[in-house]
Order: sequence, then C-alpha cells, then structure tokens
Amino acid sequence: MVDVRPLDLPGLVELRPRRFSDDRGFFSETWNQASWQDAGINVDFVQDNYSLSSERGVLRGLHYQAPPAAQDKLVRVSRGAVFDVAVDIRHGSPTFGRWTGLILSAAEWNQLFVPKGFAHGFVTIEPGSEVQYKVSAAYSPEYDRAIRFDDPIIAVEWPIEAGALLLSDKDSAAPLLADRNTGFTY
Repeated sequence: MVDVRPLDLPGLVELRPRRFSDDRGFFSETWNQASWQDAGINVDFVQDNYSLSSERGVLRGLHYQAPPAAQDKLVRVSRGAVFDVAVDIRHGSPTFGRWTGLILSAAEWNQLFVPKGFAHGFVTIEPGSEVQYKVSAAYSPEYDRAIRFDDPIIAVEWPIEAGALLLSDKDSAAPLLADRNTGFTY
C-alpha cells in the first residue's frame, strides 16, 4: 500500500510507502511491483544505486541518460535528507525547462518517481545522507549526460548558496540546457 501524490510537472509523483511500527522499530515495503502498478507506475527496474554524501551541501546533478539508455528512477532517502529536483528536458513539452523540487527524507519516508525525459539531481541538507534509487536501465557511460545545476534559464532555487555547494568536476563543467540536445521529444 502506498500513498501517491502527483506533482506539478506531469509524470512526476511523490510516493509514501506505509510503515508498520511497533516498539522494535518499523517495517515498510519500499517497492512492490503490484502496488506501484496500481498507483500508475508500471516500470521494470533493473538496477539499484546507492549514494552516501558525508557533508551537507553535496550536490549531485542534474543527471540523465539519453535514449536509448534512458532511465526511469525511483528515489528515496534512507538516512538524512536531500532537496531533490527534476527538470523536464523533453523538447516540445509545454513544461520544457521547468523544474520541481521537494525534500526527501528518512523522517518523511517519501519517494520521488522521475520518468524518462527528466534530468534529476539533489543537494544534501543533512550530513551523512544516504540516497537509494532504482533505475529502469543499467548505467551507460556512453549515454550519461548532465546539465548545469545553476542554469539561469531553469533557475532551480537550491536551498544552499552556490558558493557552499560541493560538486564533482563533471557537474561543475556540465553544459546549459540550451546547449544540449537531450534526445527527448514530447
């Protein structure tokens, strides 16, 4: 059983799996194919990814894989909290270049479903944050792409000042959306 909340960009969905708690802790199904299909998410996930960010302010993104290796993602936080962002990168979409963001946290126990055609990224807002996500296609270095986290046209409102962010060289050098043929059309 999962609570589903569509977000403001079509295709993006926040999910809240139920937790069954007692004096020992809790149990939760973080993925159940039948329940998620009932919620409108019919995806075959093929790989699980795990990220640990030691510091507050670690920014990872905005990432995607171009077709034919495009990925749907189901993202959750098992420890800490992140501000999670998805950007519509489907050329011709009425919401092309728009973003939405929400806090994913272990305390809230929420998840974000990010379909193909969206770039994804997050910044840690608590140290020691652990992010886990399922993907519908295996990692492909050949189709791995990034878009600049501070693209002024997209204008993501990150909750941490740019000067305090910790970025990889890849993310620091990523191109702007206007300079990128994403491979996605609406």
